[in-house]
Amino acid sequence: MSAPDMQPAPLDLPESDIRYFPTFFDSETATGYFETLRAKVPWQQDPITLFGKTYWQPRLTALYADNGKSYTYSGITMHPKPFGPVLLEIKSQVEAAVGSVFTTCLLNKYRDGSDSNGWHADNEKELGRNPVIASVSLGGVRSFHLKHRKKRQWRHKMALHHGSLLLMQGTTQHYWLHQVPKTKKPVGERINLTFRYIA
Repeated sequence: MSAPDMQPAPLDLPESDIRYFPTFFDSETATGYFETLRAKVPWQQDPITLFGKTYWQPRLTALYADNGKSYTYSGITMHPKPFGPVLLEIKSQVEAAVGSVFTTCLLNKYRDGSDSNGWHADNEKELGRNPVIASVSLGGVRSFHLKHRKKRQWRHKMALHHGSLLLMQGTTQHYWLHQVPKTKKPVGERINLTFRYIA
């Protein structure tokens, strides 16, 4: 396994602190992680209620933590499983690179282009003020969109590549929303690991 690429590319977006490590893990290492997590994680699909209507969440999820704390978002409360060796290995490398400690990892599995994650901010009260969110992408490349909450002209689109790390910190979650939209383009299966700290 080669050492992670520690040279992030900062995004020049006002009222944010977002950095992108395009090759945090080399392709071989990232593929190994992808295949292990794809096979070993007990993926689940939860119902989600939006505007009074209930739907199946358009992706699969799993939650892991080292402190047993549950995590609630969009009306869904998830109870974590303890970290296994592979997730601990990834977690330690991410922590070393970004200088933060994480207790929790929410995993998302996008099976194809019809799976998505709508506009939202990672600003749940459990995360505290100015949370640090470190997002590792494994597998198929997906488009990632950002938009400012108030200034509609401030938008950004980027591709999240296999083995990459996206770091969102500072006031980012106060001012910006993000999404992984649906696409009709042929895309491979993607696993996304979002590390966060829950006190």
